[in-house]
Amino acid sequence: MTDEDVLSEFRASGALLEGHFKLSSGRHSAHYLQCARVLMNAERAGRIARAICQKIPRDLRGEIDVVVSPAMGGIIIGHEMGRTLEKDAIFLERPTGSFELRRGFAIDEGAKVLLVEDVVTTGLSSREAMQAVADAGGEVIAMASVVDRSGGDHGFEVPFFPLIEITFPTYAEDELPEQLAAVPITKPGSRAA
Repeated sequence: MTDEDVLSEFRASGALLEGHFKLSSGRHSAHYLQCARVLMNAERAGRIARAICQKIPRDLRGEIDVVVSPAMGGIIIGHEMGRTLEKDAIFLERPTGSFELRRGFAIDEGAKVLLVEDVVTTGLSSREAMQAVADAGGEVIAMASVVDRSGGDHGFEVPFFPLIEITFPTYAEDELPEQLAAVPITKPGSRAA
């Protein structure tokens, strides 16, 4: 799947939005990729998961014991990655602000984990999820996502396999361009920022 193929999937599902968005990272952007919309079609979600899986080297895929994703955004693509890899897929939640396993989910001590996200912007949520996996006894051996908007500044210490890298500019609250500041803010993400 080429970058243009991926963007076509986003456009076809109405998932490439323009406006003024406050991202889960707390940064602002004139563009938002609503992965929930692109993943709402199971066949499309499966295609995207298979395309991500093809980016992960075969030997590394063979080491994965379980797929873990953070709620909310990572659940669908994490589940589809589990299906593609024929591994269980579980998710982390933030009931009190910090990621934790719930619903009877557990990670075997020493289990090799593929952490899967929908969109990575700063990498903060992913790094917090990696810590939660380590606290639960697992070892994140690789990270994957549908979209990488980090510009390479994610801070991961494991191999990272995004399906597409997009560098829409993002801005801190105090550095908003006038044109963006004039547009009403939409907060589409799942986390309070």
